[in-house]
Amino acid sequence: MKLKLGFLVVGWGLLHSLVIAQDTVAMHYAKLIEAEQLRYHLEIIASDAYEGRETGKPGQKMAATYIADYFSSLGVPPSVNGGYFQEFPLRNESIESSALSFGGKSYTFKEDYYFFPGFPTTVLKGNSVVFVGYGVEDESYSDYADLDVRNRVVLMLDGEPVRDGKFIVTNSTTPSDFSSDWRLKRDIAMSKGASAVIMLNTNYAQILPRIQYWLDTPGMKLDRKIEEKEQVLPVFFASPKMFAGMLKSSRMKSVDALAKTLSANKKLKKREIKVEYEIEVIRKTERFTSENVLCFIPGRDPKLAHEVLVLTAHYDHIGTDGVEINNGADDDGSGTVTILELAKAFKRASDEGFAPRRSVLLMTVSGEEKGLLGSEWYTTYPIYPLENTVANLNIDMIGRTDAEHSDENYIYLIGSDRLSTELHEISETCNSLYTGLALDYTYNDEKDPNRYYYRSDHYNFAKNNIPVIFYFSGVHEDYHKPGDTADKIRYEKMEKIARLVFHTAWEIANRDERPQLNEGVNAQ
Repeated sequence: MKLKLGFLVVGWGLLHSLVIAQDTVAMHYAKLIEAEQLRYHLEIIASDAYEGRETGKPGQKMAATYIADYFSSLGVPPSVNGGYFQEFPLRNESIESSALSFGGKSYTFKEDYYFFPGFPTTVLKGNSVVFVGYGVEDESYSDYADLDVRNRVVLMLDGEPVRDGKFIVTNSTTPSDFSSDWRLKRDIAMSKGASAVIMLNTNYAQILPRIQYWLDTPGMKLDRKIEEKEQVLPVFFASPKMFAGMLKSSRMKSVDALAKTLSANKKLKKREIKVEYEIEVIRKTERFTSENVLCFIPGRDPKLAHEVLVLTAHYDHIGTDGVEINNGADDDGSGTVTILELAKAFKRASDEGFAPRRSVLLMTVSGEEKGLLGSEWYTTYPIYPLENTVANLNIDMIGRTDAEHSDENYIYLIGSDRLSTELHEISETCNSLYTGLALDYTYNDEKDPNRYYYRSDHYNFAKNNIPVIFYFSGVHEDYHKPGDTADKIRYEKMEKIARLVFHTAWEIANRDERPQLNEGVNAQ
């Protein structure tokens, strides 16, 4: 089939100097992405037969095979050691037993405290601990001044100090990352040589139901040799009741009194606490593998084919609760089947003489629900060099409508301008020319408390200064629940979003220059 190019030039004043022409070739192949085909694939991989596609489980392996078989049916040749799989090693870390006592009182896992099973077997005994305030260390404030916490268990408050209505670290009404990211505090304590952290969680009762899945599910990690030697500091999150009991047994002030003293920048008279404690956590380790599934469309331009645009979605989900199956139709079956349709469109274009100038890698990854593990593995051990990777377009949950929108003709875009304003402009212009979706940037705000920018697979590319766009429709009442089923998906909405991704990808893959990084962002 021969197709002609038709052009509609965008107004010169639009999006600075960026000019993109409407391309009838792109429009033709975008139309191959159809709602009914999206439905067909999703009703299969989000069916009960796939058992929720939990990483490493039979259902995830079935989904990987289905995806690879589809790529093969398109006529896409294998690109990874004679196959379509990039296999990666994993280990599950579960808790065989847990015991914690303080001041002669024993506390119960989940009822009084919780922890994530990502640290080694830990057995600690002693007769004193160190109170380190909020556990914050910054140029403007330090809880560790004149304190030696080497080989000590440390107690700390959650949050950060506030004085006269302002957060001390930022000197403003805006909190620093210490308020939302407990790992920062853990890493500081670890750098100081502490042996464990017991941290107050003021919102214990509200948070516990939300994290129940991760407490009851073995903690999964990439199983790399370097990690075998890594000693991750144990962190125990204490309920207010437990923390108050610990303070009482050690004859410390109340939480409110301690916070008031610290925020007034007054020195505490008592930092070392004489009290008997015992901590014992016995960990069990299980090793296995999972796989990313790759579909590679070679570029046609000898000068640009070495550059690669990567399109991603995760095909794993959270499995079952032992009774009900979490099918994950939206999360992220919707993104997975979109990748299948995008692969079909790009392969058909290639077969008919319209291969993109740059190469395109369409990749479904596993292990996202366990901590972005598949994409972390790929960006650590890339099949195609990261320095030649021009951008990543990541699709995660695009099949439903959230409570913030009455009209389904929208999509949240996250990260589009964080590293490359030019990528953002390409996206905006492609939407104006082809799809007319309402582009919502609510979650692109760097102060977004949900931190979605850090919570899907694009982030592993962004960490390597590769421009990204994350396509997302928002959460809904069935998020991570058995109700996330294929019959609730808005397939026409998905079709439109998928076509936007295609047009954006087509433009990136065919333009003369790769999207330029913003000033101050270093290239690979």
